[in-house]
Amino acid sequence: MDATLHLAQQEEADALLSRSPLAALVGMLLDQQVPMEWAFAGPYTIAQRMGADDLDAHDIAAYDPDAFVELLSAKPAVHRYPGAMAGRVQKLCQYLVEHYEGDAEAVWRDAADGKELLRRLNELPGFGKQKAQIFLALLGKQLGVKPKGWREAAGAYGEPKAFRSVADITGPDSLQKVRAHKQEMKAAAKAAKG
Repeated sequence: MDATLHLAQQEEADALLSRSPLAALVGMLLDQQVPMEWAFAGPYTIAQRMGADDLDAHDIAAYDPDAFVELLSAKPAVHRYPGAMAGRVQKLCQYLVEHYEGDAEAVWRDAADGKELLRRLNELPGFGKQKAQIFLALLGKQLGVKPKGWREAAGAYGEPKAFRSVADITGPDSLQKVRAHKQEMKAAAKAAKG
């Protein structure tokens, strides 16, 4: 990966996300119920606490589960729910070891088209359809992974010049636009209920 992501809004964490396919996947996995920057800083924090420059799927998959919970729970915690997320990160890495020899980039490297890539992402533990579509859009928009039909497979998240998700964040200005879009969507949903 040779693009520079700006999802953690911290130089070292963003550098790891930019060079490490596994870190990007783990950040996407952690991106729920916490601010986006916190989630995407998580892979860097995990790597630092493991005494490594990068995440390794084999190492995480084989890590003692209780010790991995402790690693994510240490202050400041990697996530609001460090125990649950430790299990999810380990399941993701175990799946990558079992299906892709621990090579996260292999998930998308040879995908024939956007539909196949979406299917592969959707099969990852912790990735539902929406998370898979957002990550597919991130791959296409910022990381140059553009198999035929990728925009269509990513749905609305693949639309150009949209500000819907992490796929559209390239710096502080676009971050604010994505946040504004999400607030509008929450307000609309609340109004529809009321």
